[in-house]
Amino acid sequence: MKIALICTEKLPVPPILGGAIQIYISNIVPILSKHHEITVFSLKNDKLIDQERVGNVQYVRVSGKTTDEYIKNIIKAVTDEYDLIHVFNRPLWISRLKSTLPNVKFSLSLHNEMFAPKKIDKIRAKKCIDSCEFITTVSQFIADDLKGMYPEVEGKVTPIYSAADIKEFIPPWFDEAKENSRKMREALGLTDEKVILFVGRFSPKKGAHILLQAVEKVMEAYPNTALVLVGSKWYGGNITDDYGRELQRISTNLKGKVIFTGFLPPSDVPKYFQLADIFVCASQWREPLARVHYEAMASGLPIITTRRGGNAEVIEENVNGFVLYEYDNPEVMAEKITYLLEHRDIAQKMAEMSRKLAEEKYNWNRVAGQLLALFNQVK
Repeated sequence: MKIALICTEKLPVPPILGGAIQIYISNIVPILSKHHEITVFSLKNDKLIDQERVGNVQYVRVSGKTTDEYIKNIIKAVTDEYDLIHVFNRPLWISRLKSTLPNVKFSLSLHNEMFAPKKIDKIRAKKCIDSCEFITTVSQFIADDLKGMYPEVEGKVTPIYSAADIKEFIPPWFDEAKENSRKMREALGLTDEKVILFVGRFSPKKGAHILLQAVEKVMEAYPNTALVLVGSKWYGGNITDDYGRELQRISTNLKGKVIFTGFLPPSDVPKYFQLADIFVCASQWREPLARVHYEAMASGLPIITTRRGGNAEVIEENVNGFVLYEYDNPEVMAEKITYLLEHRDIAQKMAEMSRKLAEEKYNWNRVAGQLLALFNQVK
């Protein structure tokens, strides 16, 4: 089949500026393209040419300073030569594309609560559902939310958990990671500190402030603990705001080291996972299911996450990590961090289970395989 993948309007593919959806697409297309003709439509970027073929995948990049401009340019670029158009996270686009390509079949990959009333009205939501051959979601949480609003979607929706590249994200006990971990620690001025890692955007809903408050309590007892925060306000740059400055202010009062890396391109992120001992996802919002969990698992880290949205779905309690029901309580977060610092044997077992789950379950071959099975059902 000839299949078009329509990326969102925020960031380009490949993910030179980051982005969970962009990383997702980049990892599945090499596998999908072994079975079907794949074209990826995404946002134009000065560092990428407008059209190119990489392996068996065709890339088409269009301009779009606004969402409307972007989808209009997508509509101009895509044709009825495709057997299936798979749209990422933009249900409103399905009807617009369908009106110009009535004979093409459509499917939707849902990564957020995009069917919320404030995002789409019921008429267009039902029209989208009717127009889709199938809808995939990144978590059971997103699937259940959709079915709760639109019961008629039952039978069309399939949760497909994401993944991380297990060759790129590797545990610190792997030989190829040991030297990098040593160099990274040396470069960052870390010697024998136990390192807690946060990776994500600096936004109140991501909860870095809660983590800093928790780590402050941990460092009172264990000043030889360091916190590394990878990220910035937005993808691709280091523009800060009042929240980012507040994080910096809180960090100055901590007894241990706190390191802010700023924005990092996706290619640089794995080495920061390799120097860590514990990974914390401090999400405060209804997170669909943050992809950093998969990266932490592949990197062989025990994980502490919050019971918000779909995050808990990939954590096996006391097996590869802990789930915080009191998600906004720094003291509870501090207790779990302290437990892992004090019980290194348990932390190591959790780390090993994280890697095992990544290898056996949360890998891109499985993701692409589930998608292929759905593609192949489209007649």
